[in-house]
Amino acid sequence: MSDPVVLVEKEAGVAIVTLNRPDSMNAISSELSESLYRTFLELQADEEVRCAVVTGAGRAFCAGMDLKELGAGGSETRGDKIGNPIDGAMRAFEGPIIAAVNGYAVTAGFELALACDVIVASTQAVFADTHARVGILPGWGLGVRLPRLIGSVRAKSVSLTGNPIPADQAERWGLVSSVVEPDELMPTCRALAEDMISCDPKILKGYKRLIDECIAMPFDEALAHENAVATASAREISADTIAQRRKGIQARNRDRSSD
Repeated sequence: MSDPVVLVEKEAGVAIVTLNRPDSMNAISSELSESLYRTFLELQADEEVRCAVVTGAGRAFCAGMDLKELGAGGSETRGDKIGNPIDGAMRAFEGPIIAAVNGYAVTAGFELALACDVIVASTQAVFADTHARVGILPGWGLGVRLPRLIGSVRAKSVSLTGNPIPADQAERWGLVSSVVEPDELMPTCRALAEDMISCDPKILKGYKRLIDECIAMPFDEALAHENAVATASAREISADTIAQRRKGIQARNRDRSSD
């Protein structure tokens, strides 16, 4: 019996989701696509899971679509493969998703990383968009998300050439939040996840949703939306609650300063 193509480890509110096709550099096959889709639906249904970390087994995060599988079938077109149920399931997951990019994140693998809320990269990470070289257009969000993160000029320099972005350059461009040594990648991501889930559970989900909503709006509309959401939220919080949370923040700051 073959190993599962997605491994899930849950501990203390954090789910580690590992793409497990190391011999194929975690290329997205139909089986892997379906498994990732179902995994995130199940994580959303699990009330104990509040944050997810996505990574890859072996030397790659994800090498993109399984071109060997896509190349089968003769003259049949690939239009039926453009839909991305994984992205929909990830967007439906209300908690933060951290991409722990351990190696190559290429094309659809790049899109998978971009679908996460925060990207942390190993020094061995490499990002690349080879859509133009394969001869297809992106349909999983690369043409939408990458220009918003690094600007249209830089995005075009990457996507219209297929040239790679090494980890240090990705950090300079603001594509990743930090770059760490390979053996520090998962501990760093776990610590980040633990910091996130130590926040108020309802606000954690609401803040992620607010950021995503505001990014999609014109500036003035986003400001008004943020104010309306904040006002509604504030009406649910008493002064006593704020006072208690203030004490918690002060205690946490003292603990961190003493480390």
